[in-house]
Amino acid sequence: MNKENFQTIFDCGFSKIRAGAFNRKNKDENFYAESEFFVDRSNLEIKIQKIITSLEEDTNEYISNINLMIDSSKMLSVSISLSKKLDGSKLKKKNIQFLIQEAKLQILKHYTNYNIIHIIINNYKIDDVDYSNLPDEIKCHFISLDIFFICLPSDLVFYFKDIFLKLNISIDKIICSSYVKSINYKDNLNLSGCVSFIDVGFNKTSIISYIDDNILSLDVLPIGGNSITKDISKVLEIDLITSEKIKTNLYQTQKFFRDCDIPPDILQKIISARTQEILELCAQSSASNFFELGQFKTLLMGSGLKIFDNKYKDKIKFLNHVEPLEETLEGICLSGFKFGISLNKQEVVVVAKKQIKQGFFERLFHFFE
Repeated sequence: MNKENFQTIFDCGFSKIRAGAFNRKNKDENFYAESEFFVDRSNLEIKIQKIITSLEEDTNEYISNINLMIDSSKMLSVSISLSKKLDGSKLKKKNIQFLIQEAKLQILKHYTNYNIIHIIINNYKIDDVDYSNLPDEIKCHFISLDIFFICLPSDLVFYFKDIFLKLNISIDKIICSSYVKSINYKDNLNLSGCVSFIDVGFNKTSIISYIDDNILSLDVLPIGGNSITKDISKVLEIDLITSEKIKTNLYQTQKFFRDCDIPPDILQKIISARTQEILELCAQSSASNFFELGQFKTLLMGSGLKIFDNKYKDKIKFLNHVEPLEETLEGICLSGFKFGISLNKQEVVVVAKKQIKQGFFERLFHFFE
């Protein structure tokens, strides 16, 4: 087999595994694979192995390392502002590195059960002047940084590292699925101003809000599409797998309901009630409450999308103010790939010591893990 022609991205959700292999030399040669829907992770390693085998056959090369996209209902975001007085000489990168490292240590001290996944610099204030990016060749007496951290539970990170280690695969980079998808869609749609993304996952809903290029907030609610699936299962007394199939086929084909002898109107009421609750909770979250007032353009993505895109949309409050995004296997994996090769210009890159080479410090800052 050939080696290292493809970059492999895995998106490991709580109900489905998706993966894409992207040819670094030929942008038109990409391969994708995904698992079936599942409600527990008891055989997750087998599902991942099946996808690995499929991609290795397609690409004709062994997969030895990947970038991993994951989310969690327990992920959190933290904003920190730190400042430092200087002597008025030219601002050096080591001055910025010192402040970022200080902020990072504070996060690790107070959130001992979390791993830092993303470090984003929203603003540089240099002698009372705000900059979205670090200026070149500037003298400075006083600097402050507004830094935004996205963190995932350490046990979740170790859980996936252990699975891939058993499969002889190393994880080069772990990234937050909701965050990188929002960046990709924001860039693709050329969105600016006040924008919020609601990502309805299996067991969580995240709301990511931006003002222009600055991330304003990332809120996470411990409720998602699985809550709707459970409601259907409970009311109709059927298993979760069947409930999920009913949910995702609702409003798409009447034959499905005739075969199951289930009135669509009953399902519509079940789904509408839980959908209303999810969107109301989104509206109440910190920055995203502005979308109710029309101040934020709000886009909907995630596994719950299909239940919202239907003829009953007008019956659910808030939905007329929310624009659905059609997500695909290819689009989700491409979000992770594009993030890995281009990166957010405000992102601080954390790499292992063995990956650092002389002269590697360019526009972005890199820190040792």
